[in-house]
Amino acid sequence: MKKNFITLIVVVCLFGCKKNDQNPYRSANAASHVTATGGPNIILIVADDVGFEIPRCDGGESYQTPNLDSMATAGIRFTNCHGAPECSPSRFMILTGKYNFRNYEKWGYMDPSEKTIGNMFRDAGYATCYAGKWQLMGAEASILSLGFDAYSVWNPDKRRNAGSRYKSPVIYQGGTYLSDSVTYNKYADDWFTDYIFGFMDTVSKPFFVYYSMSLAHSPFSPTPLDEAFTSWQPDGKSDPVFFPSMIQYMDKVIGEIMARVDSNTVVIFVGDNGSAKEITSIWNGTSIQGGKSTTTIYGTHVPLIVYKKGSSGYTDSSLVDFTDFLPTLASTANIPLPAYGILDGTPFYPQKSTRQWIFCHYEPYPGTKDGVLMRWVQDGTYKRYDSWGTDKTKLDKFYNIASDPYELHPISAKKRTNHEKSVNNTFKDVLLKMQ
Repeated sequence: MKKNFITLIVVVCLFGCKKNDQNPYRSANAASHVTATGGPNIILIVADDVGFEIPRCDGGESYQTPNLDSMATAGIRFTNCHGAPECSPSRFMILTGKYNFRNYEKWGYMDPSEKTIGNMFRDAGYATCYAGKWQLMGAEASILSLGFDAYSVWNPDKRRNAGSRYKSPVIYQGGTYLSDSVTYNKYADDWFTDYIFGFMDTVSKPFFVYYSMSLAHSPFSPTPLDEAFTSWQPDGKSDPVFFPSMIQYMDKVIGEIMARVDSNTVVIFVGDNGSAKEITSIWNGTSIQGGKSTTTIYGTHVPLIVYKKGSSGYTDSSLVDFTDFLPTLASTANIPLPAYGILDGTPFYPQKSTRQWIFCHYEPYPGTKDGVLMRWVQDGTYKRYDSWGTDKTKLDKFYNIASDPYELHPISAKKRTNHEKSVNNTFKDVLLKMQ
């Protein structure tokens, strides 16, 4: 009787209840979910402001990430994945499979008529769930329209102050904000993972989960692992001393997810952009300052791991950019690539990527006084900016980013080798086509 009662409550909340006073998917059962039929389950975890230099498996030396390391050992660790320098442009590419010049009009706003990976999976018969940072405006109407039927999110709409994203978080689900008394002293990423686990335990068909982590974005603050958590007031203050603990907690949550999944579930972990500038980390013996919001590799180079229980692990140096996620997820689920207009990505899993270059159109605040347009093409060694940029220090510049990661020494046309001239011309042709 108890099991049936819980199932009834979940079904009611799934289909539109407007007043939730608790997490309808909270579950104490740690059993793995096994799908009935169809394609694999897929969980996409997007960490916030976690650059490539953070996980130990990628060469980081400042933080403890044993679960990510285990995930990488048993899965595929990609060493050349790049997003945009900030979250909103990056997440547009992940969700839509398109470069920003095709559909990005405003920071933190996605047109609800856009089509995303959520729509792709829902149309293919998957159950879809979104948990964590939304920051695309539109609240429930947009969340549903963009393909996600079950959701528990932070920052659903600019019409209300976003509020705390960590301790005592402001959570929106079932078409309403949960009361403060429900989330008081809770931790956001615990809430979201509970919600995801409950969703996994109740659906009876293949599922797709997009987990947009709060961690490890500022404000840097204590986690439940810290003694300071009990007395900490979530008033926006930030102290980078807590960043290692936040990375540890991020890794802890990932370990809980890995413990839940079965061999029919693919888990993908990726950072959305470089680490915050307030954070300095040791990577392969070198001190690295976070490069978020900069166009160097320290602003765009992010960790990427694909894990499936029972698979053999290896490292893949293929180029990956964020438009590649939509076609990769379609390929992983063995579903047709949707007809959503021009799609820019190249699958990187299960087959090996054939991508030869990465392009980025970076204009986080189009049409505003703060607007800066930067466009570039790169591979693992070289990078070229084009003349559309408004940052005059980068116009038509060509760099060897392998030896000059901070882009301090552009290679003039006179000093380029024949190979570098050929690469530059190829990149120039790519840039001319991206209009």
